[in-house]
Amino acid sequence: MKLTAEQVEFLRSFSADPLPPIIPSNHLKIATRLTKKYGKENAAALIETAILRERGREKFSRADEMLFDRAGLEMSSAEIITTHRAQRYAQFAHVADLGCGIGGDAIGLAQSSHVTAIDRDPVRLTLAEHNLAVYERAEKLTTKRADLMTLDPFPVDALFFDPARRDERGKRIHSLHKYQPPLTILEGWRNKTSAWGVKVSPAVDLAEVDQTAEIEFISVNGDLREAILWYGDLRTGAPTTATLLPSGARLSQQPQPTTATQQPLVTPLAYLYEPDPAILRAGLVQPLAAQIGAQQIDEKIAFLTSDDQIDTPFANRFHVEDWFPFQLKRLRTYLRERRVGQLTIKKRGSPLDVEQLRRQLRLKGEGSRILILTHVQEQPVIIICYQS
Repeated sequence: MKLTAEQVEFLRSFSADPLPPIIPSNHLKIATRLTKKYGKENAAALIETAILRERGREKFSRADEMLFDRAGLEMSSAEIITTHRAQRYAQFAHVADLGCGIGGDAIGLAQSSHVTAIDRDPVRLTLAEHNLAVYERAEKLTTKRADLMTLDPFPVDALFFDPARRDERGKRIHSLHKYQPPLTILEGWRNKTSAWGVKVSPAVDLAEVDQTAEIEFISVNGDLREAILWYGDLRTGAPTTATLLPSGARLSQQPQPTTATQQPLVTPLAYLYEPDPAILRAGLVQPLAAQIGAQQIDEKIAFLTSDDQIDTPFANRFHVEDWFPFQLKRLRTYLRERRVGQLTIKKRGSPLDVEQLRRQLRLKGEGSRILILTHVQEQPVIIICYQS
């Protein structure tokens, strides 16, 4: 549901005891009780808020005090990301947040900077004001209602732009040229500031990315979450960066020597390394291989291998027990001889259906292994591992 201004004001003034979790078994009972006490519209807003606060805990440490609308919560960045991203803005006293939504990014930016948050939706601006107050940063926020398509740029030290990345049907948009508002609105800000950060889809078409931008891919606990285009004084100097949160580990693309050659492919050695998805999306598999002294097993597959047990935040490490060309009968025999009953199956570059394979294996026993379906030098293989 889309909250009205009246509902938001009611929610901000609501001081009753916290609502219990809204689940199918109690939804009707709670709705009936709240409707009798507060009216239909306010009851609906309370129930929606309870549901969204439950979901919001995955993103915000103070979700239980915040106010959301459904679309605003879905589009907002997690607190761990906005806090990381705000570090680049710490040098700027005044930042414009273009398309602020419910204020997720403004919360992070306001740690160090004064934020002018702009949105054309007055309800969203009210939600942003409330949410920054929850984080005790309301004094660092100025809100401005405006349409970014017609807004006259004003003096600012830096800006953050978060365009819509879904169409009217809710389908994700990957092309920069189809974002709304379009990135072309930033041209009008060039005379005001060149320090821009633009939130884009991590599945963005890299061919569309301006060569003057640095693109940063961010993963959280191994899940690729976001990508940001950095311009001007917000750049670090590298064209591509992968950042892993919560550790904050970063790997950037560096200029390669003209004499640099790609390492030859090898068969699996003692250890197999699976790069973090931010590393994969940033195209940093080769720099990672050089950093840890590993080699690829296939030209098109990003697994790395080495005889050395290297500690790195940028990849999961597995101890290779054995590997051989894919043969169902041989694999079944291998696992039965070792009484493997628990099997984690991973695949990369394999067309096999994981659940169908699991049924065909008919596993029994107390042992456990990790099974990787992939290619070694273009040939389908099975790599049997355990977590290192």
